[in-house]
Amino acid sequence: MLFDLHTHHDRCGHARGNIQSYIEAAIEKGMEAVGISDHSPYFAEEEDRPYPGITMGKSEFEGYVQEVLQLKEKYAGKIDVLLGVEADFFPQHVEVYRSFLDKYPFDYIIGSVHYVEDVSIFKKGRWDGLSKSEKVRVKEAYYSLIEQSARSGLFQILGHIDAMKGFYPSFSSIETNAIEKTLKIIGEHDVAIEINTSGKTKDCGGWYPSDKILEVAKHYGVAVTFGSDAHDPERVGDDFEFVRERLKEIGFTEWVYFKEKQRITVPL
Repeated sequence: MLFDLHTHHDRCGHARGNIQSYIEAAIEKGMEAVGISDHSPYFAEEEDRPYPGITMGKSEFEGYVQEVLQLKEKYAGKIDVLLGVEADFFPQHVEVYRSFLDKYPFDYIIGSVHYVEDVSIFKKGRWDGLSKSEKVRVKEAYYSLIEQSARSGLFQILGHIDAMKGFYPSFSSIETNAIEKTLKIIGEHDVAIEINTSGKTKDCGGWYPSDKILEVAKHYGVAVTFGSDAHDPERVGDDFEFVRERLKEIGFTEWVYFKEKQRITVPL
């Protein structure tokens, strides 16, 4: 089965194309299901849209949901359009986000950590001048947030769980047992992780997470899914077959997608 659960569109302010263009791209590539999962608003902020280049405004969210639901009906029989969203994980605001997201019939919610110690994980130069111990502290803080997101019960999928390497490839070589501890927790809480192929758009190349992390994830029984994290219709399904073959080499035999927050397992 061909599917892609992680796509964005122009509402977020940093993606190209409308929702329909991503659906059409998925159909052209022979996909059976495509998930629309744009960045959720910053629900805990007072302003409607404090960061226009990052997420849609709170006032746009209802329109987003309704558009996806309408397109789900329009394309029924051609492709399964899934209603998703990518929500930032802020531990202090979990219940605020839950109160907004519970109002809508999402097929799944992707939980992603984009900020550690109030700094974007993709900020170039954030590692400059840090000692070895400070780098370990930051990495462990990142995985602590991911662990908390798994425990929150808000998400079906955790997004790009080593994306902090995006503009700092050396992140992967910072030694700590935090990753294994986090994967064990993810497995215990029955949350899936995505293989996200947008790493190729950053300095690190490839995808998130690394093969080494995927091997540990398999050991702890963590379910995996696929998401291109496309911000351009051309990237829908990017490297799907490559990922599928690599997962087989690692030892996976199945992966998952979600409908009405119910996990559906399909063979690789």
